[in-house]
Amino acid sequence: MIIGVPKEIKNNENRVALTPAGVAEMKNHGHSVYVQATAGEGSGFEDEEYTAAGAVILPTIEEVYAIAEMIIKVKEPIASEYNLIKKDQLLFTYFHFASSEPLTHAMIERQAVCLAYETVEKTDRSLPLLVPMSEVAGRMAIQQGAKYLEKPLKGRGILLGGVPGVPPAKVLVLGGGIVGTQAAKMAAGLGAHVTIMDVSLARLRYLDDVMPANVTTIMSNHYNISKAITESDLIVGAVLIPGAKAPHLIKRDMLKLMRPGTVVVDVAVDQGGCIETCTPTTHENPTFIIDDIVHYCVANMPGAVPYTSTLALTNATLPYALQLANKGWEKACAENEELNKGLNIANGKILYKGVADAWNLPLN
Repeated sequence: MIIGVPKEIKNNENRVALTPAGVAEMKNHGHSVYVQATAGEGSGFEDEEYTAAGAVILPTIEEVYAIAEMIIKVKEPIASEYNLIKKDQLLFTYFHFASSEPLTHAMIERQAVCLAYETVEKTDRSLPLLVPMSEVAGRMAIQQGAKYLEKPLKGRGILLGGVPGVPPAKVLVLGGGIVGTQAAKMAAGLGAHVTIMDVSLARLRYLDDVMPANVTTIMSNHYNISKAITESDLIVGAVLIPGAKAPHLIKRDMLKLMRPGTVVVDVAVDQGGCIETCTPTTHENPTFIIDDIVHYCVANMPGAVPYTSTLALTNATLPYALQLANKGWEKACAENEELNKGLNIANGKILYKGVADAWNLPLN
């Protein structure tokens, strides 16, 4: 199969979908790999490393799309890429269709085969291609939240872990999945007082067993959330419904319950966000303020730590990419239910219920 790796062009997205080691693995299986010039530079991989691994370097993104049967990316195509996508071309990347109606319609129109990292699902309902970036994003949520609590950045002026004689910050984590767990571990490790909420009692029991003493577990409901946000310094939105829009757990009118300078980090923003006032931002302009509340809503948080993120992501995606390349997408998806669940759109039809429901479109 002919595989193309374009350079990511989303704002401050420095990750790359395939490392030189991944290229070498593809070559070992008899596939051709074309990489856009400087695609790996942001992650610390030079063109010469790709060439040594067996890739052909192409100067433009147009050439990569034109030659490839399968495009491997990190983030969803943006508007300037739509017309480069060919009918029946396989795209293997994060899509998050439920948060972008224009992208959904564009991929239907182009009749591409869209296999989304975020909905590849194992029999135990875990999401193997979302997990590594969720781990990075969860930890980064605390790193960024701690920074924006600083007064020069309009936060409350609180040190997350406090100091002897001064209490630490209070961190509220909404959601006890991968993102929430990593955020809670990170915040607890820095000495904050952490409250983690989830709707699953079984999950809360597990978290209560494994978390340190400065982490409290509470059932997630409107009453408990409304009470907790009044005394929280940093709030992390970490709710995920695979392939569908995230529910709004914090509404606009609830901001007035928070103290000025409170920081909210909505990791779910690429799925519509679980905080109603959050809209996607970029690493270039990561925050905005509504009602004196600092909102950090960067949709590609792991892109700020591309070396770590690229290695973590490609460790997970490469085995699936090899299956797609070795067998073709139809046979690979027929033989592997995990990959089959990643199919969101193919040949102009929506195949994933969460995407159809998000935009009231027919499911095929």
